[in-house]
Amino acid sequence: MTRYSLAVDIGGTFTDAVLLVDDGRTYVDKTLTTHGNLLEGFFRGVNLVMGRAGIKPADVNDVIVHATTVVTNALIERKGPPVGLILTKGFTDILYIRDEHRYDMYDPQIEFAEPLIPRERTWALDERVLADGSVETAAQVAEIEAIARDCLARGIESVGVSLINAYRNGVNEALVAEVFARVAPEIFVSLSSEIAPQMREYLRTSTVAINAYTVPITRPYLNALIAELEKQGFSQQPLIMLSNGGVIGAGRAGTLPVRMIESGPAAGALVACYFSRIFGLPDLISFDMGGTTAKACMIQNHEPLVTGTFEVDRRYRFKPGSGMPITVPSIDMIEIGAGGGSIAWVDELGLLRTGPESAGSIPGPVSYGRGGQEPCVTDADVVLGILDPDRFLGGDMKLDAAAARAAIARLGAKINLTAEQTAWGTYEVVCEQMASAARTHATDRGVDYRGLPMLAFGGAGPVHACLVADLIESKQVIYPPLASVLSAFGTLVTPAQIDLVRSQLCPMDRLDPDAARGFVSQMTEEGTAALKEAGLAEADISFVFGADLRYLGQQSELRIELPFDPRSGLNTGIMREIFEREYVAQYGLKLADMAIELVNWHVTARGSLPDRAAAHVTKGGTRPTPRSRVVHFRGKPTETAVYTRSELMEGEVIAGPVIVEERETTIFVLPGWTIRLHPNGSLVADKMTEL
Repeated sequence: MTRYSLAVDIGGTFTDAVLLVDDGRTYVDKTLTTHGNLLEGFFRGVNLVMGRAGIKPADVNDVIVHATTVVTNALIERKGPPVGLILTKGFTDILYIRDEHRYDMYDPQIEFAEPLIPRERTWALDERVLADGSVETAAQVAEIEAIARDCLARGIESVGVSLINAYRNGVNEALVAEVFARVAPEIFVSLSSEIAPQMREYLRTSTVAINAYTVPITRPYLNALIAELEKQGFSQQPLIMLSNGGVIGAGRAGTLPVRMIESGPAAGALVACYFSRIFGLPDLISFDMGGTTAKACMIQNHEPLVTGTFEVDRRYRFKPGSGMPITVPSIDMIEIGAGGGSIAWVDELGLLRTGPESAGSIPGPVSYGRGGQEPCVTDADVVLGILDPDRFLGGDMKLDAAAARAAIARLGAKINLTAEQTAWGTYEVVCEQMASAARTHATDRGVDYRGLPMLAFGGAGPVHACLVADLIESKQVIYPPLASVLSAFGTLVTPAQIDLVRSQLCPMDRLDPDAARGFVSQMTEEGTAALKEAGLAEADISFVFGADLRYLGQQSELRIELPFDPRSGLNTGIMREIFEREYVAQYGLKLADMAIELVNWHVTARGSLPDRAAAHVTKGGTRPTPRSRVVHFRGKPTETAVYTRSELMEGEVIAGPVIVEERETTIFVLPGWTIRLHPNGSLVADKMTEL
């Protein structure tokens, strides 16, 4: 029986759909994201790819995987329903006090993101758990009942609960959930002891507040998705992409929306690992640029960097601490407002800027002809001649070149530049923004980015990647097949996976093996249950173990992977050896006489790599005759060869400048670079050696 698997990735501007057949055939399409009703764009994309394949919903008999921006949009737009927060008496200002760190010591006008849940919807509970997990003051049922009734009276739809030291003992939080289930069952309750059972009160409270805020949005959305799939005749339950790069069932994902924030970008980073193995390149840079944002991720030893915390809604893009922190495992990447829909503008100093504001899909860039008035990066690409307005999305979505040029010319008039000069300036600025972000991200993590190959994908990635690579001293850019919809494809080659964390603050020389075994066993059981819900057999589930360690007295810790199963015994000597090796790699020294402290245990539960792959078809025979058009390279008109990707021959080397077009994206290669078709179907651009 032929197997069909389906993936849909909803981005800020486009919704990408991929249908993969078990013989390697792929059918792909893009449609504008419908922000008013995301499922409208979801099923429009699904119907397009099924129409191309000539199949019906009942024929999709493998997985249906979904990556979505619904959680991110909810946090940025702040249009969620009334949500409450229950804290320990004396700690009700934690979201305002934060961790008392200033992300800019010298800014007297420093700003932080406003808390999602204001003071007037915060309740104090008279209870107390001590740092060792013992209960000093038990929560009282009558007090919780009063809070629940008050929440009902105020129309609260969801509450977060973050009681002091609940990560060590969640008994008082569990009582809150029990009482709400009886008194106010319609109110969803998020417990910090379940969502983020880790030390550091502000991080834990921020995480549970975000989860509580987004549950009333994601649960109805995912329930509606499940119902509509069933209504249309699909037999499979959808799997949802998580920020850590794994997929789990929609039911569990609906209760843990805080784990879905980097859903789509995570899929892109995971597929970069997939291609790093195909090319035998352990280390590379993943560069994903779409209509709204651009993302960079460092791949090392065929794996992405992973972080235990990240931020959303930063007031300043490159300044950690200016947003809302989340303490859940996530693929470590940097994301900035630099995409095809990023608006170009002139600041108060007369400098040309792009983003972070985006025109999105509604109204979109001026060239979309949907009412947009502000010039965008895509409009600049049209004016430069890089994009053919008559071939955008294979001609299914024609662009208005005259309107794009008029908008860019209006912008250029403010700084006395021609339309072409302004367009090239916009192109350079957006590429430099992404290059700066990649440099910052790599340097902060101790990674030497110079000379690393780059994998370029996303709708706008291939258009801009060559210049970004030039700016960060990369010598090679790989443009994989399905580049424009690669994040969606990535969800199909990603194993089911969930990452779990538990805090156990303890010096390593006093570590209790029985206590460690208990923490780790609890996580393996939880991970097994989650993956069984996603359809895996218990025999197919494997585990990876890790720990966060630090020198005693330090504030920050390093994560290490353990070569043994802590349930079978501990080897603190090996743990110290691995930690010090990682510490030297990160900081250039080690503190040999310092004691080491355990902070957290990590368990990753995952299934095996799926046996899905796209077929790669390369051509031989007669060399294609290129078309040509003028590209205004650095403001000067340059006749540039234009090829269709499907017509290229394997092994032929073409010197830049050159444009390679495919239906969903365009590859632009600069002078001084060459491009060739690899046997696996990828296009590879190499920088020519300077004499």
